[in-house]
Order: sequence, then structure tokens, then C-alpha cells
Amino acid sequence: MAGVPIYQSAILPEWIDYNGHLRDAYYALIVSLASDALMDRLRMDAAYRQRTLCTLYTVEMHIHYLHEVKAADTAIVTVRIAGADHKRIHAAFEILRAGHTPAAAAAEVMLLHVRQQQQAAATTPFPAEVSAAIAELQASTAGMPSSAPGSRRMELRGTTRAP
Repeated sequence: MAGVPIYQSAILPEWIDYNGHLRDAYYALIVSLASDALMDRLRMDAAYRQRTLCTLYTVEMHIHYLHEVKAADTAIVTVRIAGADHKRIHAAFEILRAGHTPAAAAAEVMLLHVRQQQQAAATTPFPAEVSAAIAELQASTAGMPSSAPGSRRMELRGTTRAP
């Protein structure tokens, strides 16, 4: 397992597509729910969000689909902190299928700490206790190698772009 377990979910029947496996959009939903669990672990739970008006926004997500997830599977999500600074977290998630070794999917997510005020949001640094929790999780996952490919630029090589 390449990361700390952070979230688990049964695969709901309505998430299964006409090919008999998890529809691609639901991998993103699972990662989004795992991001919520990550916020709770990093001391940014519902009480924090209500008290500070601060939350995390997802500003970028890359997903690699590696193995099919079927209706009978249970998704187990692990997380590693690939990097962090005073207001951003680069989180690496892996979706595993309970009872199966290789990752079914890997996702890298860039999360941005913002304060929401009157229909506007502005970036803001993490408070000390959140920064400490991020650093602690990053240190505990530092030696864990990914079992999936990392993000890379997406392009069609050797072709011209359409205007």
C-alpha cells in the first residue's frame, strides 16, 4: 500500500456503467470524498470550516485509470502528501480494491487553502496547527513509493493541433 488509508466506500450500483465497471466520473467522486477525509485528518473539519470560513478548493486533478473496478468491489483510498507549502497541498491518492494488490487508479490533486467571504474566495496561509498536521502526514508518508505513474503533461505527440 503506497500511502495512509484515508477513505473507504462500497461501489454503488448507480456508479456502474454499460461496460459493467465503475464509470470514469465516479473515480473523481471517490477522490473528492477522500479529499474531504483528508481535510478532517488535517484538522480542517466542519467546525474549522465554520469557525474560520476557510476550506480547500481543488484546483487541478490528474487521474490514471489502471484496473477496472466492479460493482462488488470496495474502494479503499490511500493518500501521500507529495508536497506542500504555506497554502497548497499536492496530494497523491490511490484507489485500491479490497482484496486486490495493484492500485485500480491513482490521482494527484492540487488543493488550495482559501477563505470564503461574501461570495468571494481568497487564498490564505494555513494556520500553524494545520501546517503541523500537514508536515506530520507528509513525514509519515515520505518513504512510501507510488505504485502508479505520476502526473505528466497530456498531449498528442507528433501531430499538429487543431486551430
